[in-house]
Amino acid sequence: MTHVPFLDAPLPVFIGLTLIGMGFAAVMIGQALAVTWKPAWYAVAYIMLLGLGDRFLTFALFQGKLLSLTGYLADTAVLIVIALISYRINRARRMVGQYPWIYRRAGLFGWQTISNDSSTKK
Repeated sequence: MTHVPFLDAPLPVFIGLTLIGMGFAAVMIGQALAVTWKPAWYAVAYIMLLGLGDRFLTFALFQGKLLSLTGYLADTAVLIVIALISYRINRARRMVGQYPWIYRRAGLFGWQTISNDSSTKK
């Protein structure tokens, strides 16, 4: 297997476990936080814990390096980006769905106030 030095794990493990497996969990974390009106920084805290679980599974199942700071940071950074994208998409959907008389969609990640002044974009 192709071993990526800064990940301290083989590339297929990173793609399969981190991007697909834990990435799905990160999407669900972002969605859950958005629909329950929690702040976005909660996602960072939860994903840091998810990153620890990802690093442990990489070690336990695929002989990756357990105490790898670069591997943990790389995995966690990717998962944070996934969770925050999911959070923002779901927050925009929630704002427009909850308050359709006030807001309308403004792209995938945003909403704007329904009025004559379009400068109130969020």
